[in-house]
Amino acid sequence: RDCEISLIAENKHAASVPANVRVHWHGRMAEFVIQPKLYVLAVGVGQYEDASLRLEFAAKDARDFAEAMRRQQGGLYRHVECKLLADAQAAKGDILDGLEWIQRQTTSKDVAAIFLAGHGINDDSGFYYFAPVDFQRERVKRTAVPWSEVKGTVESLAGKVLFFVDTCHAGAVMGPKRRDTADFTRIINELASAESGAVVFAASTGRQASLEDPAWNNGAFTRAVVEGLEGKADYHRSGRITINMLDLYISERVKELTQGRQTPTTTKPQTIPDFPVALTR
Repeated sequence: RDCEISLIAENKHAASVPANVRVHWHGRMAEFVIQPKLYVLAVGVGQYEDASLRLEFAAKDARDFAEAMRRQQGGLYRHVECKLLADAQAAKGDILDGLEWIQRQTTSKDVAAIFLAGHGINDDSGFYYFAPVDFQRERVKRTAVPWSEVKGTVESLAGKVLFFVDTCHAGAVMGPKRRDTADFTRIINELASAESGAVVFAASTGRQASLEDPAWNNGAFTRAVVEGLEGKADYHRSGRITINMLDLYISERVKELTQGRQTPTTTKPQTIPDFPVALTR
């Protein structure tokens, strides 16, 4: 911070001898700020082995989300690492390995983002599961990913956690254009509890259907998330998109796309303040 300033007087005839002044800095040094790393686990299952469960855009939703997050490298995050599990790469074992991967990689200085798109189901006892590509209706416990595994991973993550979920109830499938969501309000609230510490963006509330359409080339929820991250949620034109801004944009955009038939929700612990999640380019 110290420096030396040299002054020279000059006219058309000559130049003076330099007068040197040493300037000493007595202020505080600038704080060294470490940019976080971002670890992303994006899971999307549409091409189920059980053809009756197939969804058109779930896998693409995961790909588009992962790509939107990758583009944040060099901005808010010094490094972005993504693990994408789509369709055939999203068997039960693959998803469990992905959860273990993000748990192992993330430190207290990092940000973790988990994205799930596909079907969710309740078993006869009311326990909730995520359906991987190799899910079998008659063998739920053996072939589905228990929500307890997801919750346990989220609770164990040391840094900030963003959780995006767009799932549905496999027992009430109404065709390839519609994802019927089970009422997992309690489950979402548990993920966003003070103990878990995750900010949860859910595609719909209660038992609403989560919608997808070729006109959007995505599910409505993912279309809104990606648009928001790419800059449309920057309401202040500050170059930064925060949790609250993204929440507002997703809510308004999904309502617009679905004509009010789908209501996304964002839940976060009261102890977590609003913070930036993306920078606009």
